[in-house]
Amino acid sequence: MRLAFMGTPDFAVPTLGALIAQGHDIAAVYTQPPRPKGRGLATEISPVAKLAQSNNIEIRDPVSLKGESEQFAFASLNLDAAVVVAYGLLLPKPILDAPRLGCFNLHGSLLPRWRGAAPIQRAIMAGDAETGVMAMRMEEGLDTGPVLMAERVSVGRKTYGELHDELSHLGADLMVRALAALDRGSIEVQPQQGEPTYAKKILKEETRIDWTKSANEIDCHIRGLSPAPGAWTQANGERLKILYAEPAKASGTPGEMLDDKLTIACGEGALKLLRLQRAGKGPMSAEDLLRGFSLPRGTKLV
Repeated sequence: MRLAFMGTPDFAVPTLGALIAQGHDIAAVYTQPPRPKGRGLATEISPVAKLAQSNNIEIRDPVSLKGESEQFAFASLNLDAAVVVAYGLLLPKPILDAPRLGCFNLHGSLLPRWRGAAPIQRAIMAGDAETGVMAMRMEEGLDTGPVLMAERVSVGRKTYGELHDELSHLGADLMVRALAALDRGSIEVQPQQGEPTYAKKILKEETRIDWTKSANEIDCHIRGLSPAPGAWTQANGERLKILYAEPAKASGTPGEMLDDKLTIACGEGALKLLRLQRAGKGPMSAEDLLRGFSLPRGTKLV
């Protein structure tokens, strides 16, 4: 099939790679413009752009698709379909209508649950038992279109990073199969079923840990933000990211250190902190942290 691929972050890379490997004609890759990154704020192209560049695929990075010139340039590609994975721009109706078969999105949730920007994080933070990926036909609404195919996975005790990587590879295979069925005319789209929920973007002010919540809630909060942006607390006046913890059978005043091995009391139950990160340093185990950072019994995290 003659395709355009529209995506930006690491999550989208496996799908573009799978489409290339399947021999599809990728007429152009649309991605977000280069952005400053890192401490030096050097401009860097997106992960999707890097893969497109290494495969000699034309890269387009418009700031908007609302202008007639951009819409004409897109229509001129004479596409069978467009595949969209975490692109970062809304597609206006002229873009959605341009490909012969339409535009198809890979979304990291079981729609209509967690429509929007941060579906993987929100599923973990809400304590969902399962989530998945869906290939859907795009409409003008936010993730409202009918579904072609879906795959489900158990959330378990996975972190955002682990679930992100699992779903990105599962989704790549799913999109390849969905396009093949679409090309054969052997697939029927199904409307989304159920009550929608919305996965709003993660805000900085919600990343701080509230120790008055239950151990289960805080555990989900930590895993849903690990490794980035990271749930955090203050200890000895220093910001400390908590990257992984596990429930412990103990109780005490919320935020209180209950022993010398980083067991922290919550509003209900307790958590044993296992992987942490100090400001300006890399992730480390609890044992490594305690060698250079005193957190004795009775210390209060806030």
